[in-house]
Amino acid sequence: MPRPPRCRRICCAPRYESFSPETDQASKEIILTVDEYEVIRLVDLEKKTHEQCAAQMDISRTTVTEIYENAREKIARCIVEGQRLLITGGNYRLCEGREQMHCGQCCHRKDFPREFSTQCKLYDEKGDTTMKIAVTYENGEIFQHFGHTETFKIYEIADGKVINAEVVDTNGSGHGALAGFLVQHGVDTLICGGIGGGAQNALAQAGIRLFGGVSGNADDAVNALLAGNLGYDPDVHCNHHEHHGEGHDCGNHGCGSHSCH
Repeated sequence: MPRPPRCRRICCAPRYESFSPETDQASKEIILTVDEYEVIRLVDLEKKTHEQCAAQMDISRTTVTEIYENAREKIARCIVEGQRLLITGGNYRLCEGREQMHCGQCCHRKDFPREFSTQCKLYDEKGDTTMKIAVTYENGEIFQHFGHTETFKIYEIADGKVINAEVVDTNGSGHGALAGFLVQHGVDTLICGGIGGGAQNALAQAGIRLFGGVSGNADDAVNALLAGNLGYDPDVHCNHHEHHGEGHDCGNHGCGSHSCH
């Protein structure tokens, strides 16, 4: 079984969590994860090399380079296309000056926003809002190929708790129609296994937040998301439909275990 992604060390939580065009007419939003934010801060603002950044974040230099390139592309799209930027989620932990390797400047600050913890926080819980989370669903587990999903389990959340859940049949909707199907059901967040780039774009256009690369029990995943400790892959992909024939079972190839990327 592949190892889970290494938890990235973050020196300081972002002071600002969203940026929008002055017109406030952005039709899309782009999520910059907290670890992507930290790489931008260290490399572009603090002028550290990728090697120095890797040492401070406790990850490899190649990982820093990959995160940096993804983050710069997201920021460029926001500036050029006038999209809203949200800084949230990611696979990280806050140092708070307790670890041997820290910058010695802001790690020791105690004025972190309440929603940032020292654990790997992957979701900012908004306890005073109502939301709907959909999970690709099969026999209690997270189905591993979004485009072939036959049923979703949809959870209604209020005050950070599940107040209702139902299993809904997609009635044969394929890759292109599933995003619209979720919109019709009022879904704003999706948990799934493998998912292709086209489907990800459709979800982004629909304003649905994606937590991909997840496997295991569906109920447990939703509870983990609400608790802020869901393990997911922000760069998940699934290209099985491009190189597998009929009868391919995405679940048997471990889409949710980071083998599709």
